[in-house]
Amino acid sequence: MNINKSLKLFEEAKKVIPSVTQTFSKGWTQYPLGTSPIFLERADKGHVWDVDGNEYIDWPMGLGPIILGHNYPTVNEAVSRQMRNGTAFSLPHVLELKLAKRLSEWFPYGEMSRFGKNGSDATAGAVRAARAYTGRELVLCSGYHGWQDWFIGTTTRSAGVPEAVRQLTKTFPYNDLKSLEILLEDNCSKIAAIIMEPIGVEFPVDGYLVGVKELAKKHGAVLIFDECWTGFRLDKKGAYGYFGVEPDMACFGKAIGNGYPISVITGRREIMSIFDKIFYSFTFGGETLSMAAAMAVMDCLETEPVFERIQENGTVLFDGIKNLIDKHDLDGNIRIKGYPARNVMEYSGDAHDGLLIKSVIQEMAIGRGILCGGYHVVTYSHTKEDVDKTLFAYDEIFKTISEQMRQGKLKELLKGKMVSAVFRKA
Repeated sequence: MNINKSLKLFEEAKKVIPSVTQTFSKGWTQYPLGTSPIFLERADKGHVWDVDGNEYIDWPMGLGPIILGHNYPTVNEAVSRQMRNGTAFSLPHVLELKLAKRLSEWFPYGEMSRFGKNGSDATAGAVRAARAYTGRELVLCSGYHGWQDWFIGTTTRSAGVPEAVRQLTKTFPYNDLKSLEILLEDNCSKIAAIIMEPIGVEFPVDGYLVGVKELAKKHGAVLIFDECWTGFRLDKKGAYGYFGVEPDMACFGKAIGNGYPISVITGRREIMSIFDKIFYSFTFGGETLSMAAAMAVMDCLETEPVFERIQENGTVLFDGIKNLIDKHDLDGNIRIKGYPARNVMEYSGDAHDGLLIKSVIQEMAIGRGILCGGYHVVTYSHTKEDVDKTLFAYDEIFKTISEQMRQGKLKELLKGKMVSAVFRKA
């Protein structure tokens, strides 16, 4: 496979773009350098093409914003129509009202909504609103919530975040109600918000989400569901539709625009009204192309069998990978977690061995025309053939890895540079 143009552009980009990427998880450190494409040029349905003309089945799907497929006609047509009428306006556009009203129809707790461009806009805005509403400062979080100071200060990527800011957010483990209860009791009357992903790749145990909601109410904290990943993948109505638990506020991003940049904060009127007092304002908050895209996505979710197809193909892919892991005796080295619309492969062993296994899988998959970042985002446009080709490739790859591991020669398989983790273990 020829990736010479990618590598040439990589050398040029190092001179003018720090990290050679705008998003760490898309960057060159996340794929084996030297044997993997670095720059993509075109996308359609469930496939992408790199700058050297190589075609791949796309499983990262832009880190999750694509739910219908790249270049989905209905969405593109809606955006094109709006483009002819303007993009950025000097006063609010009627699309803002239409989208907010539609969200209130979908989500019983979504009485009022505000919009942003990235998931980080939404989560940061929701946290600010919760602090203003409660008059408290501490935030408890579980999961990943974006790049803003209030959250990223809890991670190993905390450089540049003031220590005083870092002290205002505390993390709690998912599916451990007792740990959350202790945190709340130890910080009595100080907690402004509990913000969490209702599900990452691990399902909540029975009663967990209800228990979190009860604890939030008991301690006067605002419950925020970060649904930037789960929104419209589990159910048309997100985690609420799937689990039946209403948060006070929810943040949506990624899939709602099918690749166009839009995020949402929606919630109960009593809390959302605080946006009249806080400052949540930016030039492109009401940009119309992305709102037109969101309306088109919602149309598709209501009228087309999006969930049925994703469920069908995603289940075949998930079960197929799990069976191949067992078939090649790799269950002690690779695990698969998640649900049909999103699954993640985890790699056992120490950090080096896990990253080595991941690197080898990625490199060998790329050589077979499959772009995989260690996870698979199944969309409406992915086909049965895409799934079958991926499973056929993984069968060969897992077999080779298993054989080489038994001989202690796994490292010899990797031709490029081993990938690194975005976040390091503390």
